[in-house]
Amino acid sequence: MIDLHTHSTASDGTFTPSQLVHYAASKNIKVLALTDHDTTSGLLEAQEAAKAEGIIFIPGIEVSIDWPTGEFHLLGLGLKELSSSLKSLTDFLKEERKNRNIKMAQRLKEEGVDITFEEVASHFNTENIGRPHFAACMVQKGIIKERQQAFDLYFAKGRPCYVDKAGADLQSAINAIKESGGVPVQAHPLSMYISWGKIEDTLKDIVSKGIMGFEAWHPGIRVAEAERLEDIAHKLSVCATAGSDFHGEKVRADRHIGYTAGKKKIEDRFWEEELMPVLKEVHGNENLEFRI
Repeated sequence: MIDLHTHSTASDGTFTPSQLVHYAASKNIKVLALTDHDTTSGLLEAQEAAKAEGIIFIPGIEVSIDWPTGEFHLLGLGLKELSSSLKSLTDFLKEERKNRNIKMAQRLKEEGVDITFEEVASHFNTENIGRPHFAACMVQKGIIKERQQAFDLYFAKGRPCYVDKAGADLQSAINAIKESGGVPVQAHPLSMYISWGKIEDTLKDIVSKGIMGFEAWHPGIRVAEAERLEDIAHKLSVCATAGSDFHGEKVRADRHIGYTAGKKKIEDRFWEEELMPVLKEVHGNENLEFRI
């Protein structure tokens, strides 16, 4: 089993990077990518744990992209180093995330909810505070009973405390990932909310900008949709990947490490036949070790 899309406490997961690796090993995962949101801060810890567990580790990141519809996330897989361009990009996103959090906290105050950004930040050992952390803190304080209520009542788009999320420029993000030795792969393409009638042309345009793969298989879509996205990827001569988008055991009931669309085990072929050949083309026979 493999998994090419997971998260740790470096962003919004519930396991530390090393805990995630040990958990993956207990589930017989042999190839694992850590792709935290807008940060590489957990990679070295995860890499060391993966060495100890005998897991092939894929250093990665998931970058938030500025996009007019839905959301666009860009995976960078097989990072070799933190280039100056990627550092500038993550610094920008970190500052924008902080500004967003301050605005959300202010709107919560206006709604009569007694919670501050500083209070939320003090509860979590991560530089990437976001809505899930606000939600968890609200549960701890007894403001709500479960985390999903925070989104339903306050943070979902259209709710009173929602604040638009700033993203990186797509071309800049692609360049930054490539300059860091990584392979840019679009995460869960259907999150763009593009109709099937337009999606192939949209993906073709994205490939023209330098994208080298699509995450065709994701637990948020149906098997038929995943198969269709994989066909489009191959038609456009890029790789198709698969991931669980795992954040933790109790975060999302539909996301389990090593499993993807249709609750299917993630097949080795997504590593051996899809991503690995692209990484070899980029890196040659070098190992996948991340260096700062």
